[in-house]
Amino acid sequence: MNRRAILARRPVGRIDETTIRIDDAPVPALEPGQALVKVRYLSIDATIRLWMNEDPSYVPPIKVGSVVRGLGLGEVVESTTDEYPVGCLVSGMTGWQEYCLADTGRRRMAIVKGDTSPTQALNVLGVNGLAAYFGLRDVGDIREGDQVVVSAAAGATGSIVGQLARIWGAGRVVGIAGTEEKCRWLTEELGFDDAINYRSGPIGDALALKCPGDIDLYWDNVGGEVLDACLEHLAGRGRVVLCGAVSSYNHASDDRGLRNHLSLLMRRGRMEGFIVFDFEPRYAEAQAQLEDWLRQGRIKTREFIVSGLDNAAAALNLLLDGRNMGKTLVELDGSR
Repeated sequence: MNRRAILARRPVGRIDETTIRIDDAPVPALEPGQALVKVRYLSIDATIRLWMNEDPSYVPPIKVGSVVRGLGLGEVVESTTDEYPVGCLVSGMTGWQEYCLADTGRRRMAIVKGDTSPTQALNVLGVNGLAAYFGLRDVGDIREGDQVVVSAAAGATGSIVGQLARIWGAGRVVGIAGTEEKCRWLTEELGFDDAINYRSGPIGDALALKCPGDIDLYWDNVGGEVLDACLEHLAGRGRVVLCGAVSSYNHASDDRGLRNHLSLLMRRGRMEGFIVFDFEPRYAEAQAQLEDWLRQGRIKTREFIVSGLDNAAAALNLLLDGRNMGKTLVELDGSR
């Protein structure tokens, strides 16, 4: 049987025990050109909470009664196609379930190279690293000497953004996080020049103190108050990269607007959002470079691993509450 996490009802605010139900269904039957994948890891990403809402985002919402959509990694255990040989690891849209199908069409998955760590395939070499790479370089147009500020900097994407900014010649990199422990990780291990605990006082005051000369490039993962404060401190011709708005994902009725958006006008700034899937034709280019930096030790990572499909919803809540550091993953029970 295939154990699955089903969206039972659309959440209002936080995910609770009524949002997700666990059921068992027959393992999917193979057709020609397909492979059966036993899922080993689920990638827990904030955008999954957005997909649970009724309103469409950049993809259609998850249907009530369907398996929760999400990225993952697994091993091919049966196959009717040479593209997916038995024993190989693949990554892609597995959904929150123990088994899924891969094929050469709608369910296409990427083969994970034999020497690649499975968890890194969902981290630096997955959507988090790819978003950091293309968002910083192509969207943010990072330049040598830039003063860069990154929100949710101790998360899976933000932690990579800060390190890539240093590699690409940023003059100063400042991370924003929610605990002193996270701030120490950023500065003592990841090479950030400074860090701001946004819970320790007015963030605008901290930005004025720690970002002299204002912000050339701001990477936004959270939206809301933090974005507003960074806009107030934007430098002339400054750029803002919108990658996420995690502060609002559990607040459907949040009507707090930006107060400092006119900074974009007065300082001739630019604010642009992007979706990493837009860069899919160039994934291999980025992955080759990211893997090289990872092996050189120029990119460091941390993983927060939760065990069991039953705990996937709790892991997503944990991420949305900011109680993780680095990449959050769910490791599925290998005994089945």
